[in-house]
Amino acid sequence: MEQIRCKELALSSLFCSTIYSEIEEVGWEHLVRLGEDLTFLSFRILDKNERSRILEIQVDETYPKNPPSVSADLPHMFNLTWSIKSRLKDVVYQFRQHLGKLQEFWYTLDCIDQSLWVVDPKQAHHATSHPLINIGNDCQLMLFIDPVDPTSLPECRFIGSDPKVNSLRQIWKRNCKRWMKNKPLAENLAITLEIQLPGPPDVQKNDQQVECGICYAQCLPVDDELGAKSGSGTDYTCDNGNCSRAFHSLCLGDWLRSITTTRQSFDVLFGNCPYCSEPVAVKINSKK
Repeated sequence: MEQIRCKELALSSLFCSTIYSEIEEVGWEHLVRLGEDLTFLSFRILDKNERSRILEIQVDETYPKNPPSVSADLPHMFNLTWSIKSRLKDVVYQFRQHLGKLQEFWYTLDCIDQSLWVVDPKQAHHATSHPLINIGNDCQLMLFIDPVDPTSLPECRFIGSDPKVNSLRQIWKRNCKRWMKNKPLAENLAITLEIQLPGPPDVQKNDQQVECGICYAQCLPVDDELGAKSGSGTDYTCDNGNCSRAFHSLCLGDWLRSITTTRQSFDVLFGNCPYCSEPVAVKINSKK
């Protein structure tokens, strides 16, 4: 029994040292969360357009003999290539490669948000591939964008009264061959549907809610434990003019606490922006 216990301790020690060394290879500054038993890790990875993506990795005691499971808030995941010699840095590398393949998809979604009246989601979300668009005349159009080929003719679903929807379906079927992949999606829709599509509703910039760069929500949840912060919007912005990402100071404080390079002086945390790495300082409240 003693020999078995010693063997288990040795294996546990080897597992811990393996995980820590592989986190070091990826970079501790990218680590967002690490489970107490070291079997769950999440990393913050920036894509080519400086968008922050969270990669979650789950391993077990057989790692690296058996591959980890990976997940992320994306329209679809990549197939992990794994061997006994693979490491966490290889997972992150494949994730970055996958993000590169999705850039055109996200560019297409950005163009939709900028040129059309998106009803849902009201705030752009990097995993949503089927935006609902107001096309006027009390009708809406749900587009199903192919993440692999986002400029191709999308599948669609019309929503509205039967007479209007039936007419739109007939026009769509008649003109779908006119769809050209080298044209902007909004222009293709206008040609295919033979209508002038309404643009985004006017929103005053000062009144526009901004999502947090960490939790991706406009407002914190309504929770008594958050006190005065309950339901509040973003209240901290990166000073770097080329970044200017907005955060909830509560989310930013929690994120900074998870980074080993963060320093604290009294009730202020000093660290780096998760997006541009410029210095940030956020005041925290010791009272929960």
